[in-house]
Amino acid sequence: MRSKSKYNRTTGVWLLLVALLILAGFVVTACDNKAAATSEPVETIEDVTGVSNEGSEPEIEPLNEPQVFLANEQNTIDVVNAFGPAVAAINISVQGEAMRPFEDIPPSQLPPEFRDILPFLEDEIPTMQSSGSGFLIKPKASDANYLVTNFHVVQDSLEPGTTAFLDGASITAVFPGHNDEPVPVEVIGANPSFDLALLSPLDNDKPFPEVASLIIADSDNVQVGQKVIAIGNPFGLEFTVTTGIVSAVGRLVPSVGQISIPTIQTDAAINPGNSGGALLNSRGELIGVNTSIINPEGRSSAGIGFAVPSNLLVEALSNLELGGISNIRDTRPALGVTLRSVSILPEGIRELLDLPDEGVVIVEVLPGSPADKAGLRGAQRTVTVGSTNFPAGGDVITAVDGEKLINAEQLNALITYERMEGDEFELMVLRDGQEMKVNVTLEILG
Repeated sequence: MRSKSKYNRTTGVWLLLVALLILAGFVVTACDNKAAATSEPVETIEDVTGVSNEGSEPEIEPLNEPQVFLANEQNTIDVVNAFGPAVAAINISVQGEAMRPFEDIPPSQLPPEFRDILPFLEDEIPTMQSSGSGFLIKPKASDANYLVTNFHVVQDSLEPGTTAFLDGASITAVFPGHNDEPVPVEVIGANPSFDLALLSPLDNDKPFPEVASLIIADSDNVQVGQKVIAIGNPFGLEFTVTTGIVSAVGRLVPSVGQISIPTIQTDAAINPGNSGGALLNSRGELIGVNTSIINPEGRSSAGIGFAVPSNLLVEALSNLELGGISNIRDTRPALGVTLRSVSILPEGIRELLDLPDEGVVIVEVLPGSPADKAGLRGAQRTVTVGSTNFPAGGDVITAVDGEKLINAEQLNALITYERMEGDEFELMVLRDGQEMKVNVTLEILG
């Protein structure tokens, strides 16, 4: 038993020592933790994020509405508010002729059911409706506001070659936000070459609204990549705004007058009905008149639209105010010839007439024109192949001032937009198989 008693005391001593060591370890650890806590506090989620972790949701500041818009968006809003009221929807109405399908047939020879409806058919007068856009300007030398639009917008309402209405035709302008009261208008002047028309109120008792007219900018300063704002009346949807950039400048596009003009190309959405509307810069100034689009596969806006540069409007304005029909020859120099590109002639015809593959054939020379004075020669005869006639024997222009000439469009653009009245240049001409140089001095033929 003693032996057992001695063993128990030894075991108790060891257990006491182990307990003392464990207790000492806890004391040391607690001291270390206390020291760490007092020397450098630990960051909590609340310290880092500012969000309390005690169950309450963080407060969110309400949006400040005036600051929601980006600077670019606010600019668009400001421009539209300031200058949008000057843009109008233009509505055209043209009466057709009465339908008389049985005019040459005696009524007695018609079936009874046809005779019954005949009076209704003869009274039926179809009406064509169309729409476009326009905008107000105030020329410096005028006290009156005018409405500018495209010539092709109003063309179908006019007697050919004049600015007089067809019988039963009418045009009205509506300025959204001004009681939507239609203002009857008349066409003062038109320039098919630049696809422009100038309108004024038909009745002095129904004038245009008193709104700020558009300021015309210098379109020569337009830069590719700059922002543009288009305002118009697409598909009859009055006062529609789209934005984009200038995609290209000087893009040659055929106008209504079949003369290519250097346009401003834009990716701002332009659709049917936008024609005649305003293309504005970020200052709200007019840089172009929206006129046409490339419309692949029957779609509407494909991001390729064109506008007549504002400088062409300025150039044409004085003649538009004078009234009647004017054209590019009233303000721009011309050679005074009718041309045809050699490249469009069939290869067999070129070989038959001994023509080069490129260049321009002079078909006709206008008497008294710069070409006539320089001694240029038009076609002397006609060659018929099948049922088609081809001019032959005229001079072929192959170069201008040493620059190779490819086609007629190149020559027209060079003379019309890169030369001035009184400029002299040298043509390389092929006549009867012989090359010769001809000097020409340009004139305005209008």
